[in-house]
Amino acid sequence: MFRSSRVLCICACLTAALTSSIAEAGTIERACLSSSRGAAQTRLCHCIGQVAEQRLTRSEQRTVASWFEDPHRAQEARQSVRNRDEALWRKYQVFGTDAERICG
Repeated sequence: MFRSSRVLCICACLTAALTSSIAEAGTIERACLSSSRGAAQTRLCHCIGQVAEQRLTRSEQRTVASWFEDPHRAQEARQSVRNRDEALWRKYQVFGTDAERICG
């Protein structure tokens, strides 16, 4: 009985972990696709999403994805004096350069 309970617990934990990973996957890609030009650029958005997954943490991807909906937020981060915003802006610039080079 103890063993089957432990197996069920492990399965539940793995399922939760995989589900959350799937839900988070493609944050930038989804934001790109929902933008005004994204629907016509499926391959490009997929490529940009892959670069984002390699260059940005999930938290950073969520923040950057919000910039697709509200570009003013990006401007605020760029002009911010907070170290965290400055660091994210630098990573975003590297991501953008890499995405442009890779996805062309």
